Order: sequence, then structure tokens, then C-alpha cells
Amino acid sequence: MNIIIAGAGEVGFHLAKLLSFESHNITLIDRDKERLNYADTRLDIKTIKADATSPEKLREAGIDDTDLLIAVTSSETTNITICVISKKLGAQKTIARIQNTEFTQNDGIDFKILGIDELISTEELASNEIELLLDKATFHDTHDFENGALTMVGFMISEGAPIAGLSVKEAANKFTDIHFMPVALQHKKSRLTQIPRGDTVFEAGDQVYFITTPEGVSEIQNLSGKESKPIRSVIIAGGSGIGKKTAIELCKKGFSVKLFERDKNKAEELAEELKGTLVIHGDCRDVELLEEENVNETDAFIAVTGRSETNIMSCLFAKSKGVRRTIALVQNIDYLQLSKNIGIDTLINKKLLAANSIFRYIRRGEVLEMTILNNVNAEILEFKALPGSRITRKDVRDLKFPRNAIIGGVVRDGKGFIPLGGFRVQPNDKVVVCCLPETISAVEKFFN
Repeated sequence: MNIIIAGAGEVGFHLAKLLSFESHNITLIDRDKERLNYADTRLDIKTIKADATSPEKLREAGIDDTDLLIAVTSSETTNITICVISKKLGAQKTIARIQNTEFTQNDGIDFKILGIDELISTEELASNEIELLLDKATFHDTHDFENGALTMVGFMISEGAPIAGLSVKEAANKFTDIHFMPVALQHKKSRLTQIPRGDTVFEAGDQVYFITTPEGVSEIQNLSGKESKPIRSVIIAGGSGIGKKTAIELCKKGFSVKLFERDKNKAEELAEELKGTLVIHGDCRDVELLEEENVNETDAFIAVTGRSETNIMSCLFAKSKGVRRTIALVQNIDYLQLSKNIGIDTLINKKLLAANSIFRYIRRGEVLEMTILNNVNAEILEFKALPGSRITRKDVRDLKFPRNAIIGGVVRDGKGFIPLGGFRVQPNDKVVVCCLPETISAVEKFFN
């Protein structure tokens, strides 16, 4: 594919980096020379210093022969403009990263007529991620496929957990009513990521990820060694777009929600708009204020202010007061590696969520969805099995699937299945695969 990425910030660079494992023709456009130099010295791509809203510069970049134009600058109006111009100049497909969630709602505006095929709202993606994490509070990472027919969950193995010290094969023999499949593991000591095999041993402190059916979620909770308690009360630090949308959605589900906002005028506006939320004018770093608002009796603390450091520090204080679930929004993707080391349950990054959402449009084959695992060098992709594709020709055990990849689950007619050796994928099944990045191209060949 010929792909142009407008914007060499963290999202654009991350997309280009992920594609470096494959043979796409990537052109990265930005006005910032330093950003382009950084990308140029690390990635095998073409870079152009230019304003991507310029029709002349887009023509020079080959827009008339472009399969996909991705606009991920920091300005949503710029991204929309780039997509509209690019479509008129011949781009086959365009994607714009936006902040305003109104644009993604069905309000009578057909953006495809304007020339924008897909809108990716970072605030909506982050809010949805937070809701999902609260719904499955035992896990630090989770993702639903096909409306929950299959679920990916990740957790750190606790000391004394039932699976600690067992190999995958031993765990399968001991827990015979299997509704889950281990798909990725990062060892505590080596920090290396691997696709689990029969002789892989689960050790305390390891990060492990499973694919499971709905009935398997409770089974995995038991294996994690952690007590599962529902989240009822939530404090949200920061009245940003993410904080506001999260408060609205959580109130709809019956959560008790308090929202801290340090800006008085904004706090007053939010208090009028968020009828089911108690809005408090104050700084989430104010220890005395948090104690007055009984932070120690709160189930979850979500920090989504505009400053990563504020979010991290307020979550650490909440954790020290016994809050069971802490989630912090961070701007720097590199911070994601720190979450477990510093004691915060989950760090989320809007840019990485946007990159994950956009990336599925780049994959070969019928890729329906994809996600990159936090803290682990692996990806999970959902493919549609096409008639005649290699994945449908043999039972799973006989496919000679790449060693650094595993079929974690299959959705057929809306129902999730965990495919063991004798399972055969059928045309139109939706197949969830976990693999290391360098194995993706080999996996895609099974679904072409």
C-alpha cells in the first residue's frame, strides 16, 4: 500500500514505526524539521517537510496514487482539511484524528460526502477504554471483541495465585473446564515477551494475557489470585472532554461519581451540565480536599487532567489511601512502561489508542479490529476468514501457524469459541490472533 501520514507527532511516528515491519510505501509529512529528522534516522520511510494542507505539496507526495491518507496532526480542523483536500486529489481512503466526540455521533452530517472515510475520536476511545477497565476491575488491561463474544484480559500473577508455578500444559490439565487461552506473557525477570506454549511456566510477577469467552472471565479472575469486587464509587480528576464523557457514561450505568475541576468557571459549567455527578471545585493534588471527600472509601480513581505528572501523583496518593483501582491518562507513550513499577493499575494514552484504531485499516486481509497490549511487545488482531483462505483448509493443529503467533479465539454466528487442536476455522468466522510484531506479515498470509 502507498500510505501518507500527515503529522509526525507521537501518533504518526508510532504508526510509521509499526509499519516498519512490513513492505508498505510510507510517506511522513510534517512542518517540524526535528520531528522528521527523528523519524528519518530511525525508520525506513520517506519524509517531507511541508504543510500537508497544501495541494501542491500533496501532489509532490504522490497523493493521486495513495491508497490511504492518515491525518493525525494535533489540530482536528487541520486533519479534516487535509482529508477533504486529499480525497479531491485522488486519495483512495482518508482517516482524520479528532477530539470532538460530536463529530462521531449520527447528527445528520455525512463526512464521507465531504471526503472523510473515517473519524477517530481520541476522547471517545479513551472514555470507552476507562469504562471497560472499570467493568472488569480485576484486570489491568482488557478489550472486547464482537460485543463481548470474546474478551482479552491481562493481569499480573500474584504470589499464591492458583496458576503460579504451573506450566500451560499443567494448568490445562488441572483446570479442565477450559474457556480461555493464554496468548501472551512477559516474564518478570527477563522482561521478554513470548507467545505461551505448553511448557511455558506461569510465575508470580509475570504479566499474562488471555482470550476468553463470557463464562471464562470469572474463571480467570479466580486464577489471578485477586478478589473480584464490583466498582460502585468513582472519583474523576479533571473536567476535560474525557472526564466529562466518562462521568456521563458512568452515571448512566449507576455509578456514584465525583468530579474534581480546579478551574472555577469550568467547574460551574460542568455542575450544571452533569446532573448525576457531584462536581467539586478543587485541585486533585490537594491531599486535605481528597481526604475530606473520603477518597479512602472510593473504589476507583481516574485522573484525566491535561498534565501527566498530576495524573500520576494523584493516582499514587489515591492508591496509598486504599483505592482499589487507579487509572491515569498520560501524554508520553514511554510512560506506559512504568505503570506496574510505580504502583498505578493502568496508564492510558490517547495517541496510542488512536494509533491502534487507525492501524486496522492498514493491515492486509480482512482485519476487523486490532489492539496493542500495554507493557508487552505483542499485538492482537481480529481477522475475517475468507472462503478459500489457508486458515480454513486444515484443523488448527495442522495449520503450521507461525510459532510466534497463536489463535486465541473464534467468533462464529455471534458466539465465541476457544479453538483447541481439532478445531477448524470456517469461512466468515472472525478469528482473534495474538502475535509478535515481526510475525504479522506471516500471519496475514493465512487470511488473504
